[in-house]
Amino acid sequence: MATYTVDVRSQGPLTLPNTARAFLEQDQLKIYPIPWEAWYVWDSGARLPNTSASDDLGFYQGTFAIASPSIRTFDVKTLTTTLYARTSLYLPAEYDAAETVQIRFFAGMITTIASSTATIDAQLYESDGQSGIGADLVTTNPITINSLTFANKDFSVTSTNLAAGDVLDLRVAIAVTDVATGTAVIGSFGLAALLLDVKG
Repeated sequence: MATYTVDVRSQGPLTLPNTARAFLEQDQLKIYPIPWEAWYVWDSGARLPNTSASDDLGFYQGTFAIASPSIRTFDVKTLTTTLYARTSLYLPAEYDAAETVQIRFFAGMITTIASSTATIDAQLYESDGQSGIGADLVTTNPITINSLTFANKDFSVTSTNLAAGDVLDLRVAIAVTDVATGTAVIGSFGLAALLLDVKG
């Protein structure tokens, strides 16, 4: 937010600097959380199930005051599988056109890590308003989440042609390969967000 110092003793006309958005200072990588209710089944449009199944991630509400909500896989021990969720995003009015866009997941494993690999991946497409899309805008390869310590997993986006008001189609994937037969192996993220360079 711009701050101006004004001499209130002035007797003449008061002229303030131009406050149009283009003249405002840029805030970098401002966090815009993606609401849980915005996620849906990637190939049907239905709300995410309360329990992950098949190739769909699940929304786990958690017990209030004990466990917070998250999006997870089912117990995928001994399996090689990929599970998805999808959402639509809208770049806000304050987004600074063609500037930085990132996608962040705070992700990790619950109970036990996978014996082989566990990764999170993102694909992002810009809608053309006619049910069409262009190329995948994400430039980051899948990132490992094979740790019981959750951490930010950030994906870079090609933003050259992006502007405020654009509609984006995002799909997240958690892929796990596990050959052990021990305790539960569950991939999860407890936060998803857009990180944007904005003005205003």
